[in-house]
Amino acid sequence: MKDISISVKKKDHEIKTSGRAIYVADMKFEGMFYAKVIRSTIAKGKIKEISLPNIPDNYYIIDAKDIPGKNALKIVESEQPIFSEGNIEYMGEAIMMIVGPDKRKIEELSEKIKITYEEEEPVFTIEEAYEKLVSYHYEKGDYKKAFQNADEILEETFITGYQEQAYIEPQGVIGIYENNKITIYGSMQCPYYVKEAVMLTMGMDDKHVQVIQNVTGGGFGGKEDYPSMIGCQVAVAAKKVKRPVALILDRKEDMLVTPKRHPARLKYRVALNNKKEITAIEADIRTNAGAYLGLSGVVLQRALIAAIGVYKIENLYVSGAAMKTNTVPNGAYRGFGAPQTFFAIEMLMNHIGEKLGLNPLEFKKKYIAKKGDTTATNGKYHYHVPLDEMIDKAEKISGYSKKYKKYSKPQTGRYRRGIGMSLFLHGCGFTGSAERDYIKSIAKLVKNEDDTVEIFVSNTDMGQGLHTTFSKIVANTLGIPLEKVYINNPDTDKVPNSGPTVASRSIMIVGKLLERAAKKMKEQWKPHEPLTIIEHYKHIDLIPWDIEKFQGDAYPAYSYGLNVVEVEVDMLLATTKLLGVWGIFDVGKAIDKNIIMGQLQGGMLQGIGYASMEKMENKNGQIYQANMTDYMIPTAKDTIPFNIELIDNPYEGGPFGAKGAGELPLVGVAPAYVAAVENAINKNITEIPLTPEKLMEKL
Repeated sequence: MKDISISVKKKDHEIKTSGRAIYVADMKFEGMFYAKVIRSTIAKGKIKEISLPNIPDNYYIIDAKDIPGKNALKIVESEQPIFSEGNIEYMGEAIMMIVGPDKRKIEELSEKIKITYEEEEPVFTIEEAYEKLVSYHYEKGDYKKAFQNADEILEETFITGYQEQAYIEPQGVIGIYENNKITIYGSMQCPYYVKEAVMLTMGMDDKHVQVIQNVTGGGFGGKEDYPSMIGCQVAVAAKKVKRPVALILDRKEDMLVTPKRHPARLKYRVALNNKKEITAIEADIRTNAGAYLGLSGVVLQRALIAAIGVYKIENLYVSGAAMKTNTVPNGAYRGFGAPQTFFAIEMLMNHIGEKLGLNPLEFKKKYIAKKGDTTATNGKYHYHVPLDEMIDKAEKISGYSKKYKKYSKPQTGRYRRGIGMSLFLHGCGFTGSAERDYIKSIAKLVKNEDDTVEIFVSNTDMGQGLHTTFSKIVANTLGIPLEKVYINNPDTDKVPNSGPTVASRSIMIVGKLLERAAKKMKEQWKPHEPLTIIEHYKHIDLIPWDIEKFQGDAYPAYSYGLNVVEVEVDMLLATTKLLGVWGIFDVGKAIDKNIIMGQLQGGMLQGIGYASMEKMENKNGQIYQANMTDYMIPTAKDTIPFNIELIDNPYEGGPFGAKGAGELPLVGVAPAYVAAVENAINKNITEIPLTPEKLMEKL
């Protein structure tokens, strides 16, 4: 058998390069209507009166009164309404929808709808917020005693901002109602999330709701929960008007109302003994949830679990809260709470090391966790932690320590150089016991009479290559040509629920199910005889997770990463130029080298953007940068070729030894980039994005 890492042509290569891929906005159905959402223009208050124009025949108003089931968006909790029933919690909240055959007429009618409000005092920032939508805390060791006996206590606060997913294709769905059944087509990550949300809103059972994923032009977490909202809205409309209804957002509306990465404020206290060793850390992490809980609770969990990064600290107290504000609800974005925390802990460790007169890396090495050590939540690192060999490799290819020493000497002149390094990890799969208790994944393989094999799972390919990697796992296990394995975009009438395409879980969790199913199929294989194999998730419970105590193994395994960034700072213009970017990654075993490299390069570039330029502000409740001109993301001119290497560290619980890879490359770039700028200018930085304006203030 060939090495599975050897790259192949992607399964969707031909349809995408030929232009034959059908996205949701390409779909047309006979008699299809179009929809526009009428949204609130205030951040908080109550609707006093709605004045409608004369609505012509064949045009309809859809609002909360038309919902046959519950006016509630099913995510984790179901606290957000599909359409407002009078209360307004953020600017852009859906009040009603206007539906009809002509887009221009809909636009014209929407401008004539007048809504008067009774405004209330809104809250926009973490600092102003007083209501916790969810909170957690945990402790380890005796942190109180460590602080009481401390020789020195250091305190530092870190701030991170919004980040917009900026997927190429805006959000969109089409709803069809026929024979008392709703069918939703859409650009999405999680078809079964959409299905369950529509079932609740429509008051329908499993057999009467079908969700079909279209070819999807990127997601990065941004299409995890929001397709459920617009899916419910078109479902309600389609049932009322008895026509197919399409709701396709334009870029501005998409950026104004869809979830972003949570802004965060992270406060740390560190106890040092008389040997200048860390004896305890206390962390308080607050995120801006926006107006509704949504995914903020599970994002917060991951942020808290990562509070001490890759380090072993014996005494801890970590608390956190997702704060309610009257702003757009925030949600999933690649990394899911970890990029915020890793920025804080890596910068904190750098600053302590430098304060003690050490190369930050030499200081960090004293605390790096090893196999067998306890995690922050009193779980265990059950498998090899390859950070030492990753550091050795990074030193060889980047010259980090030599350059750090050189750049740390006083520099003069307009252009100054710096280098920074970050160490990080990412937990693979859902937090705690969620895979066992809530997701309960099922995968199905079907062998046909012609000896082709079809994969039936609910996981989506949104550009990351999942159709290809799943097919390779099955083909390599069965020992048949890749061309004999098929996989289509999921249709919930056909595929079992193998869980959502989130949390770096698809390859490690669902890929393992497919590997197990393929092994069983191989044992029972008879040429030209049909065969179906169904495989259920089996939980590996090493140290059981207790969410109430926030203790135990948060994840079955971790992927690891190391980034080095070298920059040149223009001290006159406060701009930076990348001189070198290095990444060393442990993703277990790469299922396809090219696909993994695409993931790693893309994630690192998003991390560069998060660190340096992706500034998004909420002014008086409204996103200020609501187009791709005002919201800056890195382009080819803003970057350079990245130097990336993989560490081979197979994980027995993943297919062919693979672990999660999708989120890992974004997690550690920001602290490496900012550390490089600090090294160049000899000043501490505690906030991202570090835009030229922010850098100018420092200079």
